[in-house]
Amino acid sequence: MPAAPSKLFDKILIANRGEIALRIQRACRELGIKTVVVHSEADRDAKYVRLADESVCIGPPPSALSYLNIPAIIAAAEVTDAQAIHPGYGFLSENADFAEKVERSGFVFIGPRPDTIRLMGDKVSAKAAMIKAGVPCVPGSDGALPEDPKEIVRIARVVGYPVIIKAAGGGGGRGMRVVNTEAALLSAVTLTRAEAQSAFGNPTVYMEKFLTTPRHIEIQVLADEHKNAVWLGERDCSMQRRHQKIIEEAPAPGISARALVRIGDRCADACRKIGYRGAGTFEFLYQDDEYYFIEMNTRVQVEHPVTELVTGIDIVQQQIRIAAGHKLPFRQRDVVKRGHAIECRINAEDPFTFVPSPGRITSWHAPGGPGIRVDSHVYANYFVPPNYDSMIGKVIAFGDTREQALARMRIALSEMVVEGIRTNIPLHQELLLDEKFVRGGTNIHFLEERLAKRK
Repeated sequence: MPAAPSKLFDKILIANRGEIALRIQRACRELGIKTVVVHSEADRDAKYVRLADESVCIGPPPSALSYLNIPAIIAAAEVTDAQAIHPGYGFLSENADFAEKVERSGFVFIGPRPDTIRLMGDKVSAKAAMIKAGVPCVPGSDGALPEDPKEIVRIARVVGYPVIIKAAGGGGGRGMRVVNTEAALLSAVTLTRAEAQSAFGNPTVYMEKFLTTPRHIEIQVLADEHKNAVWLGERDCSMQRRHQKIIEEAPAPGISARALVRIGDRCADACRKIGYRGAGTFEFLYQDDEYYFIEMNTRVQVEHPVTELVTGIDIVQQQIRIAAGHKLPFRQRDVVKRGHAIECRINAEDPFTFVPSPGRITSWHAPGGPGIRVDSHVYANYFVPPNYDSMIGKVIAFGDTREQALARMRIALSEMVVEGIRTNIPLHQELLLDEKFVRGGTNIHFLEERLAKRK
């Protein structure tokens, strides 16, 4: 059972690594909560491991043997007397079985209920729940695609080409295929089903209209167990490659405030209808002043800092408070957005080929100055392991205006020093000077088209 609302937890286990492990740890320390960090052998010398009140090695470097090892994580919580487990993002954060096992073992899962994670993790059931809740969705098949080839062809004709075939259990840009002609349709469905079975253990696929020039706009929500739900504004995450975000900002430039309030209110209302608990993000494709729901992330997002900077609300601390049974301390009218924030993900990779660049960081200097926030677990002489995601940190710039935030970000990146490995900082520097990006409102295909021209 969650702790009594009068108090927070005494000790939280952080079931993650990298910058998000350090971010959660800092939120806990500010609240006076002790932290337990689990880590693989590869992360033994990480900053957050050294700063933790307790740390437990849960296995060798491969994720499957450590950060995805559910029995080891729960055993670590048991031996350290932790009361709750925060999953961060990635790894087990949206794994309903993990959330269920955490709660069955007597711990609090800092996130939504297992059944909610299941509902929103399956794209078909998520879409059905959103249609029921009045959230606009991309035109497409009414649920999973049938087996009958003639029926698949009929659905595609009604939706209109181009269409996109998506895996119901997919995520992170995997398990999707764009189809431009009827001749290519059935083989694309067969291939996507096979990939979905192999990658997610679920061959179910569905069809949506493929929007040609959409932006990726997302709405951050917070909801407690007492039917209170608010939305904290929007983020523009259109700067992406292979569905992986590279730059995010809040608020989204050039979007009608009235339409935004309407969609935000619907998201908060949907949270109440599905009994949502914790932090979450509704992701939309936005084109021709219309919003189309694509999925919900039932966890904290990598890009949460831009929302924190424009609202002044600590999303990670709110996750912890909600999990402890507290009511949200504010209402929708209390959420006030101010200024503009931009985040650049700093990855250990070649800036233009995107080949990962693990290895030892021989020199590290983080930028500073007005409005600059750096979320990173890295330090000089830190070894970037080859076993995990290439992100080594995030630089976030805040300003009174978008122009000021952009100027501060350019200065920050010019000051940043990372030697010994390659990073994508040169790519960010190019993009921050790009005329179209500076103007604002680029679509999700912008970066890939730009990179193709560069080649």
